[in-house]
Amino acid sequence: MTASELRTKYLEFFKEQGHQIVPSGSLIPENDPTTLFTGSGMQPMIPYLMGEKHPLGGRIADSQKSFRSGDIEEVGDNRHTTFFEMLGNWSLGDYFKKEQIGWMFEFLTKEIGLNPEKIYVTVFRGDESLKIPRDNESVVYWQKLFKSIKVEALAVDNAEIGGMQNGRIFFYPVEKNWWSRAGVPNNMPLGEPGGPDSEMFWDFGAELKIHENSIWRNKPCHVNCDCGRFLEIGNNVFMQYIKTQAGFEILKQQNVDFGGGLERILAATNGNPDIFLTDIFAKAKLEIEKLSGKKYEDNKEAFQIILDHLRAATFLIADGAYPGNKDQGYFVRRLIRRAVRFAHKLEIEKNFCSDIAKIYIKYYQDAYPDLLEKSKNIFEELEKEENKFRKTLEKGLKEFEKTVSSEQGTVINGKAVFDLYATYGFPLELTEELAKENNLEIDKKGFEEELGKHQELSRTASAGKFKGGLADHSEKITQLHTATHLMLAGLRKILGENVHQKGSNITEERIRFDFSHSDKMTEEQKKVVEEYVNLAINSKTDVVMEEMTLSEAREKGAEGAFENKYGERVKVYSIAGFSNEICGGPHVQNTGDIKGVFKIKKEESSSAGVRRIKAVVE
Repeated sequence: MTASELRTKYLEFFKEQGHQIVPSGSLIPENDPTTLFTGSGMQPMIPYLMGEKHPLGGRIADSQKSFRSGDIEEVGDNRHTTFFEMLGNWSLGDYFKKEQIGWMFEFLTKEIGLNPEKIYVTVFRGDESLKIPRDNESVVYWQKLFKSIKVEALAVDNAEIGGMQNGRIFFYPVEKNWWSRAGVPNNMPLGEPGGPDSEMFWDFGAELKIHENSIWRNKPCHVNCDCGRFLEIGNNVFMQYIKTQAGFEILKQQNVDFGGGLERILAATNGNPDIFLTDIFAKAKLEIEKLSGKKYEDNKEAFQIILDHLRAATFLIADGAYPGNKDQGYFVRRLIRRAVRFAHKLEIEKNFCSDIAKIYIKYYQDAYPDLLEKSKNIFEELEKEENKFRKTLEKGLKEFEKTVSSEQGTVINGKAVFDLYATYGFPLELTEELAKENNLEIDKKGFEEELGKHQELSRTASAGKFKGGLADHSEKITQLHTATHLMLAGLRKILGENVHQKGSNITEERIRFDFSHSDKMTEEQKKVVEEYVNLAINSKTDVVMEEMTLSEAREKGAEGAFENKYGERVKVYSIAGFSNEICGGPHVQNTGDIKGVFKIKKEESSSAGVRRIKAVVE
């Protein structure tokens, strides 16, 4: 089965169950400065899971592009990737456990033909201290389904100690089978929803001796073992509870949130635990073999890193994240440079990143046509970054060897690590990886001190680094969000309709806004934009929200950089005479609610063809 076939089968199946299919959102989250990337299919759905009415109703399904920066160093085995597609379906106060478990069983066993005898599931063990019961309801539904096809489904506990015990259904604690945005129940704030989940695993078989050949061989093997014999292919989250002063109470609107990695399900259909042997990577893998003269089977780690990292970089650049030293750009740079470093190990000495990107763009052009539309930009950014790094890579590696030979102990000093970063463009994590290969550590504190002195990297690898943001919906942030809309309208009026939003981050102190424009703004242009926004504020005009179809919004001239997130029906916020934009909110009710004077503090280049404004209302 191909990835395209699997994606189509999934979406068509849930369409038949009454779900509305929505397009994937961007990898760069809109209106959520608490995270750099969209890391799951659930992320764009958070407002609706929290109670906001979805314009398309209570049954939604999609295939969401996702990127997890925390997995960069995990790539290099047969099951980890940084970029993946998350197949997802949601019930927003509609169906619940019985329907979801039944549909997933039907999809896996009938629609895509997985052998039910190789499917294992987990459920929530319960927590007596929190008075949250064991999820026996899910157990009953699973057992009935397995029994219907004459497969015994014994439910067992303590698999982490006792192993499989001939079980089919396994109980696990909150650390494994509970979901909330804050994690385990004790970490949840009051008013936070959460609930048990039920994961599905595929067994690649004892005959492959995966467990026996792993570092976990001396421990019992079970479905949540890290040996790789069992692969998680989906997770049904049952958002059932809300945390209150009295404990955990049943939610009025109970939701279902399913997420399953397309690549992992595809590996299961192929019966091979190596996801890099699926059709997704086939042509790119052949190209790397051709360029290097080496075989995948003999160089799996290097091939897997290159295949994953360049696929991720291709999609990230298409969504507006360009290689750089800050925010999303830092990770794009890190992906490309790590791929080039491993290509160097394979003796690929010429630029090749664009060649691999070209293969991915062609492969995904039907599912994600924007890749083809933005291909020129993708190639330019990859070429530029690869050229930059290749100029210093060989010298940097020699400098690293010199540093290692001169070190007396087992720790490379922070100054040397920083010099590799500043002079040769080695990201900290690359030097750390090289150090580990030589059984050394690096002095991170010393590196950070050197970095602080130069003030060249303000923020790096923290996914939750911003203070506040639109996710908070505070009064001040709501004011600044509306001011941002007015600023965009002013920019388009002054600079032309080529101006579109490329990204934004709003805290209680300021607006940071990226927009498409190639030239530096003049002082006069900035002044006119300020006057435009302040005129709108002082006009005390009502902010009006209307729901309509996307085509209606376009007919009415609504601006919207992120409209693909909303599906067929969208919200349009209008400020008569000033702004008309597709947006998820929140906004002030009247422009007079924006307290203060709008002022542009800084305007600078963000990346090629993108400018950045920092502004305040004070």
